[in-house]
Amino acid sequence: MTFQSLHLIDPLLRAVAAEGYLEPTPIQEQAIPLVLGARDVCGIAQTGTGKTAAFALPILQLLSSRPRKSRGPRVLVLAPTRELASQIAESFSTYGKNVAVTNAVIFGGVGQDPQVRALRAGVDVLVATPGRLLDLLGQQHVSLGGVEILVLDEADRMLDMGFIHDVKRLIAAVPTARQTLFFSATMPAEVVALSRSILKNPARVEVTPPATTVERIEQYVFFVEKADKPRLLAHLLRDPALSRVLVFTRTKHGANKVVKGLVRDGFTAEPIHGNKSQAARERALAGFKDGSTRILVATDIAARGIDVEDISHVMNFDLPNIPETYVHRIGRTARAGSAGIALSFCDTEERTFLRDIERLTRRTIHRVEVHHPGGHRPASAADEPASPPPQRQATHRSAPAHGNRPAAPAAVRGRRSFGAIRR
Repeated sequence: MTFQSLHLIDPLLRAVAAEGYLEPTPIQEQAIPLVLGARDVCGIAQTGTGKTAAFALPILQLLSSRPRKSRGPRVLVLAPTRELASQIAESFSTYGKNVAVTNAVIFGGVGQDPQVRALRAGVDVLVATPGRLLDLLGQQHVSLGGVEILVLDEADRMLDMGFIHDVKRLIAAVPTARQTLFFSATMPAEVVALSRSILKNPARVEVTPPATTVERIEQYVFFVEKADKPRLLAHLLRDPALSRVLVFTRTKHGANKVVKGLVRDGFTAEPIHGNKSQAARERALAGFKDGSTRILVATDIAARGIDVEDISHVMNFDLPNIPETYVHRIGRTARAGSAGIALSFCDTEERTFLRDIERLTRRTIHRVEVHHPGGHRPASAADEPASPPPQRQATHRSAPAHGNRPAAPAAVRGRRSFGAIRR
């Protein structure tokens, strides 16, 4: 399958070729013809599967062939976070550089005046977070009466973040005679209900079962006491195999504390979370992208929309208490067909979270025990209550060879445990 066989127009094919895309991903292969055929689509795909291009490319083609009827947006894309909204808008600019289709992005946390000016100038594709868009709608700076295509991206995360009522208000503001594209990595009951309420005879596109983890990601969990997590993190990061690392914490304070300790230990690290200004978040993300910052420490909300190539390792400093969040986190690596490694720290209080994750993903994560001086050993897999997840696999399947695979840390290469953490 090639992009040419999907009947994309030449300006889009040239843009795709300039980005180095050789062949469409499964979600693109299935979704692009459906969107071009004006079908409503319910897409279930993990992060990193190429779903932004799956809707952006056909939308650009449809808009380039239709006359503009008003100055208001013809396409509305709703996204849960500033980072994801910016990433989507950037993709529309990249793929649409050879067609006369304009786009703008609006989100909170920054002044609204430049966004209002962009709207007044006229825009074809509007990418927005729900809160700021509702504010501008209430101030009558934007009209959604001309929207022909509505896209909800990362629908599960929008519901997790409490945007359900805002999303419903915005849906009510767009015409009912429209094409709707609905994308989500997981499909809990609330997301299913929302999709059924807004989609008309949708085509279902599902490239992986809901909540499964990317096959190319090698996954390891370290059983470690909570107080020893900072030392374990520094120990692992001394391995140069961890070349570009995204570390997750559960709280903003935790992210700041981890970064402070890493910088003290001589590592280049930056935090990214909701308490940071938009400018600070953009600087941190830019440094992570260009390699000047090796380690980015993020909370879950801030990490949505981080689309950085060649993230070698995702590390869960804190295991998430919502198992679907684990799927989203580790999906930051192994993007666009590459491979990746996910390393998680599990203290005694988090063992329940681990069991929930394994039940959801139907996968057993490789155990790595941490041995301490004086013969002390923290609780390991052998100490866990017997509660195997359904269809539990005995071992993590080896991923197929695909491109350059990042190396596992020395701590896990060829063995299931490693020596004492230096205190």
